[in-house]
Amino acid sequence: MTAVLYDLSLRMGYIYDVPASGARHIMRLMPLSLTNRQRLVAGSITISPTPDEQSHFVDFFQHPATAFMLRAPHEELDIRMQARVQVESQPIVADFSPLLADLPEEIAGIWSLAPDSPHHFLGDSPRLTPTREIADYARSCAKPDLTAMQIAHALCTRINKDFTYDPDATTVDTTPLEAFKLKRGVCQDFTHVMILALRSLGIPAGYVSGFLRTIPPPGKERLEGADAMHAWVRIWCGETIGWIELDPTNDIPAGTDHIVVAYGRDYSDVVPVIGVLKSYGGQRAVQAVDVIPLK
Repeated sequence: MTAVLYDLSLRMGYIYDVPASGARHIMRLMPLSLTNRQRLVAGSITISPTPDEQSHFVDFFQHPATAFMLRAPHEELDIRMQARVQVESQPIVADFSPLLADLPEEIAGIWSLAPDSPHHFLGDSPRLTPTREIADYARSCAKPDLTAMQIAHALCTRINKDFTYDPDATTVDTTPLEAFKLKRGVCQDFTHVMILALRSLGIPAGYVSGFLRTIPPPGKERLEGADAMHAWVRIWCGETIGWIELDPTNDIPAGTDHIVVAYGRDYSDVVPVIGVLKSYGGQRAVQAVDVIPLK
């Protein structure tokens, strides 16, 4: 196995038309340390203006999060994160996943309700409710002689082929059905559509939030979505294999180009910065990402 070391920097901010007189926010921005997958070597986050209160906690899906409050009026919020992360290459996994018809029996055999239990990733979630159009789309890829892993790969490839990456086509609040009808969008849209498609077939699937390598290796094309935080899909393929991760935006398995920040059922579980503020008028968001491999 090989490993790639990255220096990662993120600037995320909001500029308000009218100063906000107070705000409360929760952040999930720091990459995780995951056994045999990636290691957070060092990291820091700075917030401007300096919070009046700040606390740290771990959410249900075991992600470190930071809550902070600003009492004084402020015209903008500026968050900067820097980290050094080592990402390990993953071994090629042979397909020992069950046929789709046999997957429910394996799911039923899982009694755990731990954060990574497949039971949490089968039904509705805050941003994802079943839609007939996406279910019909999924069934076209679910041939009876295919395994759960083969179906996941087939859906990943088809979504990548049928959808166009277009950062101007959707917003963070676009529903999966709206994006599906447009056949355009960004990584969040590709990921939500694929999760709904898999769940409609009874295959547990979840959302991965993270970062994507900014500078490609020599001779390789730059991946879509590298200018901002990225998203891809986590799929449970039976007891023997467990979870795999696929990136439908680029039609590739998640590998050393992908740095994990959080796992969840959908985007609502992993929002990088969420909160409330006292203000009126509009706001403008700013985001810049650099994921630089170290020589």
